[in-house]
Amino acid sequence: MIMNGENFYYSAYNGSKDFTQKNITTANATGFGAAADDYAERGIDLNEQLIKNKPATFFMRVNSDAMTGAGIHTGDVVIVDRSLEPKNGKIVIAVVDGELLIRKIEITATKTTLLPANKKLHSIDVTDTLKLWGVVTYIIHNV
Repeated sequence: MIMNGENFYYSAYNGSKDFTQKNITTANATGFGAAADDYAERGIDLNEQLIKNKPATFFMRVNSDAMTGAGIHTGDVVIVDRSLEPKNGKIVIAVVDGELLIRKIEITATKTTLLPANKKLHSIDVTDTLKLWGVVTYIIHNV
């Protein structure tokens, strides 16, 4: 689609909301489908379940042990929504000196602080130079 000289590209994936039981092919060797075919359901689409705002959602792989106390480990994938407003107690992605950090945000009447969930690291006070990049909505953790 071209609009005012700008190109807009959309994902070819449209989800599975329009998928129905009629889309399920059945073995028809004898002319009859299996009895269980009447109860077939569409699969779970993780994109539909986990992403609320597709253009503002990003997947990031964690490369830090800063949040191990919160159950977020190196190698985990976090789903980050940039359209959400950071609220007290949420886990956020922040840009500090050009580096992306994952931390828990603590908002009080006087200041905003980024807290690690690892005793080896220190907290960071949010200033004008620090940018909050997005809010973590889900964590995909390999067990």
